[in-house]
Amino acid sequence: MFVRDIMTTDITTLREDEVLLDATLILARGGFRHIPIMNGTELVGIVTERDVKHYTPSILSGIPPEEYNRLMETTPLSKIMRRNPVTIEPSKTVYEACQLLYDHRIGCLPVVESGELKGIITTTDMLSLALRLLKEKGLAPPETAV
Repeated sequence: MFVRDIMTTDITTLREDEVLLDATLILARGGFRHIPIMNGTELVGIVTERDVKHYTPSILSGIPPEEYNRLMETTPLSKIMRRNPVTIEPSKTVYEACQLLYDHRIGCLPVVESGELKGIITTTDMLSLALRLLKEKGLAPPETAV
């Protein structure tokens, strides 16, 4: 089985010049945990839900609302993104993707072919596949739905 068989192709991306508020809204509305960051057609980074939480100022810190809004609206994603993310090609095996996710302790792999972002594969995709395979092999309880 190949990465192309299980990757998500309907992905939301942002540009590196977009701001922390943009990422916050997309993560909250879309239920995503990872956003590929682009410079034109080139993948230049990843912003994770954890990155956004880390860089978002706490309202409980006593920061004035004006300052909070200013930081959210002016902090570029290029400042908080993780640069040069580990990627994989769609022709690689799911085993190779699993190994990369495990070895690097990351939650997603952007899928890139000939320099173009084609999709993303996440640990959730891998768990979904594992559940499906376990059920197909008869190793899941009969009442379990996938």
